[in-house]
Amino acid sequence: MNNHEIDYKLYGDDMQFVEVELDPQESVIAEAGSLMMMDEHIRMDTIFGDGSSNNQGGLMGKLLGAGKRVLTGESLFMTAFTNEGTGKKHVSFASPYPGKIIPMDLSELNGKLICQKDSFLAAAKGVSVGIEFQRKVGAGFFGGEGFIMQKLEGDGMAFVHAGGTIHKRELQAGESIRVDTGCLVAMTGNVDYNIEYVGGIKTALFGGEGLFFATLRGPGTVWIQSLPFSRLASRIFAAAPQKGGSKGEGSIAGGLFDILGGDRN
Repeated sequence: MNNHEIDYKLYGDDMQFVEVELDPQESVIAEAGSLMMMDEHIRMDTIFGDGSSNNQGGLMGKLLGAGKRVLTGESLFMTAFTNEGTGKKHVSFASPYPGKIIPMDLSELNGKLICQKDSFLAAAKGVSVGIEFQRKVGAGFFGGEGFIMQKLEGDGMAFVHAGGTIHKRELQAGESIRVDTGCLVAMTGNVDYNIEYVGGIKTALFGGEGLFFATLRGPGTVWIQSLPFSRLASRIFAAAPQKGGSKGEGSIAGGLFDILGGDRN
């Protein structure tokens, strides 16, 4: 294998975290801010890009690899956690919001997985984290989440996070489904992926849905989430007390508003 071979264990139900077991000199990479806890003798290193062999072509190669992450809204840097001890050590990474962590063995997925730009949590060192461009650029620009997605390549383990309940759908050859662009979590590299306009301007404006769907055609595997973070955030924002409006005096919501430092003046 080209990637480090790591073991793992998932804990929890709706607010999960994954515990990765590292043998001596094994490493795992993760997004900044996802660390929950780690054993002693694990060294943390900030690296450009993902630390894979694809980004080792000198300084320019590393900069290009890290620059791809900027296009997906991520940081130039990632964190590598390496076991420098003599025995097995553990490092844990937590979900950023309620949902599930999906372990993906890239060696069983033909070495490639395409996922939402904010769903990647961690992976074995050596997994390449790049970008996947939608072929129809015009549709991609208007399709929101659908334009640029992350591409995970390699033969190691990767961990993807999604919100709410996760539905795994196996598509047969020629079978297709349409998915809200925010609900699409990941898909195997052989799935034909496109963004299509929702016909009927009344449907688009008054139906409560977006203007575009992701159209997925098999064969391949698709993972779909029931609660995209953008949808959760919009509901929280809509329910939040507005300045000058009612703040739910005497209610549980009002008390929570006080705890969070709300201004009642």
